[in-house]
Amino acid sequence: MSAPIPSISPELKSLMRTLKLGQLIDTLPERLALAKTHGLSHTEFLEQLLSDEATRRDAESAGRRARAARLDPHMVLEAWDNDAKVTYDHEVWSELVSMRFVDQARNAFILGPVGVGKTFMATALGHIACRRRISVHFERAEKLHKRLKAARLDASYDQEMRRLIGVDLLILDDFALSPLGMTETADIYELVVERHHARATVLTSNRDAVEWLGVMADPLLAQSAVDRLKSAAWELVIEGESYRTNEKPALGDTPPAAQQPGRRRQST
Repeated sequence: MSAPIPSISPELKSLMRTLKLGQLIDTLPERLALAKTHGLSHTEFLEQLLSDEATRRDAESAGRRARAARLDPHMVLEAWDNDAKVTYDHEVWSELVSMRFVDQARNAFILGPVGVGKTFMATALGHIACRRRISVHFERAEKLHKRLKAARLDASYDQEMRRLIGVDLLILDDFALSPLGMTETADIYELVVERHHARATVLTSNRDAVEWLGVMADPLLAQSAVDRLKSAAWELVIEGESYRTNEKPALGDTPPAAQQPGRRRQST
């Protein structure tokens, strides 16, 4: 017959809430029972209890940072399909996953045709950074240009630029997908110059870096920006079949609410 689960006194519950450990109250009886079963000492039990709480808080904190960074919650490294029919340099990918490029204020280009998982990989890097308490901002490049254009009209442009310049890891998705006008080119130039050797930037693009020059309106600013980006960048080129085929629903599948139509960002 199993031992009864220990009860927690109202006084202990009050103390735990005062110490902001209220999340432990629901699971503490079971943890006490397990400690007794395994014969843990008071010190071992306390170490395990606090370790579990620290892990929970880290995960919760990383989740808040990921939401603030606008990262798709489903595009995490653990969810990547290793059987996907795409090829890329695994050594380069391992280097990027290590986050050393962020510590060194270097850049990363994730390049390839439509649908091979570029957005997924860039987002996964963002989640890893969030778990390591690195500040991250993710945004589609086209949407960023529109937002900065609107910011000029309501006098918040300088504030927006300071925020983009100051974030530790800036991820711009679908960079240079469509032609950039004079204003958009100038914005990119300003971001690149201010972040050069100071902060890390990840760009995903369907175009090779040399092609970016042709879609930016001002040749001089374009050359200066792209030269700075390339001089401190890792390049990860992905080739193969569309990664999105792995996301096709099958009969009997019930997608979670967060993946319902209109709620999920497509990877490119």
